[in-house]
Formats: sequence, C-alpha cells, structure tokens
Amino acid sequence: MLWRHWPTSYCPGPLNREDDEQGETVKILIIKLGASGDVVRTTTLLNKLPGDIYWVTSDDNLVLLADNQRLSRAVSWKQVSDLLQIEFDLIINLEDSFEVAKLLGQFKYKELFGAYLSDSNNVEYTGNASSWFDLSLVSRFGRSKADELKLRNRKSYQEIIFSCLGYIFEDDRYFLPRITRSDLAGDVAIANTAGHVWPMKRWAFYDELKVKLKDAGYVVNFLPVRKTLLEHIADVQSHKYLVSGDTLPMHIALGSGIKCVTIFQCTSPWEIHGYGLQVKIISPLLERYFYKRDFDVAATTCIPIDTVYDVTAQICSGGK
Repeated sequence: MLWRHWPTSYCPGPLNREDDEQGETVKILIIKLGASGDVVRTTTLLNKLPGDIYWVTSDDNLVLLADNQRLSRAVSWKQVSDLLQIEFDLIINLEDSFEVAKLLGQFKYKELFGAYLSDSNNVEYTGNASSWFDLSLVSRFGRSKADELKLRNRKSYQEIIFSCLGYIFEDDRYFLPRITRSDLAGDVAIANTAGHVWPMKRWAFYDELKVKLKDAGYVVNFLPVRKTLLEHIADVQSHKYLVSGDTLPMHIALGSGIKCVTIFQCTSPWEIHGYGLQVKIISPLLERYFYKRDFDVAATTCIPIDTVYDVTAQICSGGK
C-alpha cells in the first residue's frame, strides 16, 4: 500500500491539475457519511477539487449525491469494497470514527487528509487537518478544550476545510440533487423538529410563531416528515423563506437561494456560511449549552417569540 500522512509542518498547495505526474487523471476520494447537512455543505469542495472524484457516504445520504456530474461515483458505506482496488492520489477523510479510520487500512492511496488509525490503535489526524479536527471529538487537546476552541472559532466550515486543503473559499455553492415538485407550498416553511442527538436545537415557540405569521397574512407550513430526502428538499424549495434551527432544512435553503432565519441554541453559528441569505438569531445562553447533547428547557426558551417573529416578518416584507 502506498500512502503518506502529511506531517504537521507540511501543508501542500491545492491539487489544481487534472493529471498526475504520469499523465494519469488524478483520483480523489471523499469520505463523509453524515449527518445529511454536513454532507451537503461538504459538496462545496466539488467546485475546487480536480480529476475524478469518488465519495463514500451513508446509505441514507447517497441520494444527496445521486446524478452529481462532478462525481465519478458515489457509493454507500455498504458498497465501499467496490473502491478498494482503486489507487487514489488523495483521500479526504472527514469522519472521526474508529470504524472509518480502521477501514482506511484497506485502501490504496498516496496522500491522506484527515482522520486515520495510528500505530497505537487510536484515531488521530493529519497535521494539515488540525484546524478542523482540533475542534472535534478526537481532538488532541481533549473534548473540553476542543469545545472551547470551537466556541472561539469565527471561521465557517468551508473556510477551514478549504484552507486546510490549500484552497480559498469564494462563496462556492452547494450541490443539491434534482428534485420533483412538492404538493406543499407557501411563503414560510418552518422546520420545527430536531434529531435525538441535539434535542436543544428545537426552539420552544414554533407553534406560536406559525400562528403569528398566519395572522399577519402569510401562508405558513411546518415541514412534514417525508419518506425520502428528495421530497424533503422539494418541500423546502417550494417556499420563499425558511425558519429553523441549525438543521438539514437550513442547508437546503442555503443551497437553494432561499432566505432563512436560523436559531442557534447549542451549536456554532460561525461555522455556517450564510451566502447573504441568512439571518442568525443566537441564544444569549449559547456558551452555557454549547455542544451539549442533553436537554434543558432553558436553552430552548431563552429566545422570545417576538424576537424571531420580528426578524421573520421583516425578511418576508422585503426588509433587511
């Protein structure tokens, strides 16, 4: 197996050639399984990376990469064995799990960016990826320090990852799959749910907000649970505006040119690049609940209904 981990002191320039030194097309593999919103925002790299690009993702998120003409192939985690015979010039592993790091030992590659399994059987990461992974669960500084660094960080995810790989982030856009029309349409879509991992992402007053917006004359819909992500994307895209937490619908809106109001109660508002479409409402208790995965009602109730309503109504009426 041919491979090399970039040491801390070495950060190569971007791979900006389609061909390698032997005249063969550069082959790059991205490993990003989830969450869905993280997969979507990582597609911005497809604007910069050269050559043939492959992607390994979760079964559920494979549809997000389907029909992407910038990808040579996207495969699910269950199909990863299909790629083991390819020698990659670069693997970009943005997952920090032991399972994925261990899998890297089966791949053929010349360069690695991101997490890998060390000789001591620990998940570590290449030096040039430290700006991102120092903020992660596998941070060399430990979880507490990583959260502190994450709280102090003011760069977006794209700025960090692009810089680590030697590129400049220039408002590079998301890639979203083609979708069918939705039977749900209106002025404002509200994503009023949050996954079980981050229960404090769910603001407490979405019901009251919907009533106030409807009373003001707007057509407002809660985004329903759909069988497929494509239907979910179509629902968001059939509205003019979105109100949500830091969730997948937010990324869909940002990738679709839809103005959005986003409520941040326990995750970083600075890691999200708003593309001139987003107004961020940041909890006054953000530091107390920053990246906490349990639940405290105070985290979800400290932003009053009038704050979110006033901002949303202003955007809907064409204001800034």
